[in-house]
Amino acid sequence: MPKEGLHPKFEQTTVSCGCGTVYHVGSTKRNIKIEVCSKCHPFYTGGNKRIEQGGRIERFRKKYGMA
Repeated sequence: MPKEGLHPKFEQTTVSCGCGTVYHVGSTKRNIKIEVCSKCHPFYTGGNKRIEQGGRIERFRKKYGMA
């Protein structure tokens, strides 16, 4: 006999990408938002789009106004 309440509820949900692509999948979470998917990721598209906004040093210099 299966135990009641042991597993989370599995339901249809929507996954939305930053590029506007929407996927409908099964998940235990609702309305998942992602930044990059297979339609906009440089590896799959062959583009040179830069995902990172700079390394740690650049972010530190920008944050604290150092040249």
